[in-house]
Amino acid sequence: MLDHLIKGADLVDGTGAPARKADVGIRDGRVAVVAAAGTVTGAARSTEDADGLVLAPGFVDPHTHYDAQLFWDPYATPSMNHGVTTVVGGNCGFTLAPLRPEDADYTRRMMSKVEGMALAALEEGVDWGWQGFGEYLDALEGRTAVNAGFMVGHCALRRYVMGADAIGGRPTEGQLAHMVRLLHEAMDAGAWGLSTTQSSTHSDGDGNPVASRHAGPGELLALSRAVGEHEGTQIEAIVAGCLDQFADAEIELLVDMSVAAGRPLNWNVLTVDAAVPERVPRQLLASERARKAGGRIVALTMPILTPMNMSLGTFCALNLIPGWGEVLGLPVQERIARLRDPAVRAEMLRRADSKEAGVFRRLADFGRYVIGDTYSPRNEGLTGRVVRDIARERGQDPFACLVEICAHDGLRTVLWPMPPDNDPASWALRRETWEHEDVLLGGSDAGAHLDRMCGAPYTTRFLGDCLRGRRLVGLERAVRMLSDDPARLFGLRERGRVVEGHHADLVLFDPERIDAGPATLVHDLPGDSPRLDSRAVGIVSVRVNGVETVRDDRVTGAVPGRVLRSGRDTRTVPTR
Repeated sequence: MLDHLIKGADLVDGTGAPARKADVGIRDGRVAVVAAAGTVTGAARSTEDADGLVLAPGFVDPHTHYDAQLFWDPYATPSMNHGVTTVVGGNCGFTLAPLRPEDADYTRRMMSKVEGMALAALEEGVDWGWQGFGEYLDALEGRTAVNAGFMVGHCALRRYVMGADAIGGRPTEGQLAHMVRLLHEAMDAGAWGLSTTQSSTHSDGDGNPVASRHAGPGELLALSRAVGEHEGTQIEAIVAGCLDQFADAEIELLVDMSVAAGRPLNWNVLTVDAAVPERVPRQLLASERARKAGGRIVALTMPILTPMNMSLGTFCALNLIPGWGEVLGLPVQERIARLRDPAVRAEMLRRADSKEAGVFRRLADFGRYVIGDTYSPRNEGLTGRVVRDIARERGQDPFACLVEICAHDGLRTVLWPMPPDNDPASWALRRETWEHEDVLLGGSDAGAHLDRMCGAPYTTRFLGDCLRGRRLVGLERAVRMLSDDPARLFGLRERGRVVEGHHADLVLFDPERIDAGPATLVHDLPGDSPRLDSRAVGIVSVRVNGVETVRDDRVTGAVPGRVLRSGRDTRTVPTR
């Protein structure tokens, strides 16, 4: 007897094959039968009519930071609501293990600063009772609604072995051997491999460059070689050039790491903008050189423009513009005074438009910002208006106008930048870039930067765009890009497709309605901390390992997800 039978769905199975009418039966958490619609006649404990609906494999998000959130939110919201059934965590060099008890506070403050996780939520929502990476995985086992796999963060390895010397220091031969040993132990326990960062934007809670930024090539290659000794492993790496264009030395380092491990290395995020046509070929040069050397480097890129808000009052991407952190890190009243100084503003704008600002240059067109929530009577009626229009009415330049609006709110004003790359040429370039064999959709950062951006709904928003919007790719290919392609990159065993014998990770949706709602600020984290959320539109059902976890955008409360462990749940993906 089947546990559940889905009848008459338009099956898009993840392979890229044309959609077909089919009945799909589930038994013991797996797809037991896939047959032409109307031909399955055996008994089933439950049945649903899916006529007019699309049945697809569960989506795989290759870049999340749900490492902490899963402890207070086993449903990985809003990702699971948008059809994601498997998440990859432990990215960018940041993990909660291995962990010495005395380093818990440092780790919480680092995650709060570098990944925008509310400190109160980290303090109240996680028990921090583990030390080894295997203990961390065990703490999640059996308590999640989604499947989840995790990389080991280089920063955690360094801090565990070197303590405070991890910031600014290089390991001794014995310390490096200890780090390699810890990495082996983590992968023996099921870690998916190594993640690391050397990005200039990544600083800890004390404002210092995070631990892995102090690592030299020898350390990175030693850890990479360790990754290659375990089945089903990967590398994820961030360098400064990920934000704009790689330096030659960065390309060489990434290639050497992939080749040393004999494993794919992925990075994020590839920003596609027709106004900077040289960026994509430069960034994909790393992939081309890797293949020639016997490695593989995969660029993650987002198929949507991620909703993001800014503020002059809290840490956000504006702080990462060279020279801006010095002003935006001041106490509020002092900050307002400095921002009101025309000479200070002129220098900030000069730095924002300089080559060193890289991709952050796109944030400097303040006339294109939209005013969000305001808090002062003097700003009444400004919500939803474009700064350029307000500045024109007031006879001000846009940045000066924006500063005055924010100053009246004590810098609490919510700002929504309109992306500069929402033009036909940029979308055409994205479609072309997606054709590259080493480009993968992803980079949502779901679980991080919670009150500043909302990338988790990229799956439903992309599908809606493919079906009713720009139609850059067809439905079958879009589904494959969200499911089978990432499953193949990570070597997921028996996931990513709707075929007999595979795990029953499934999404049932209405193609006429599939989409994502607007990002809204909610206060539902531990400590009443805020985050941006987005409702899923047109998602009828999500199943993880055969069990329904979402029905009509509401979580069911079931937690059938699994901690996916390397080797057991992933196979090695060759680079040659």
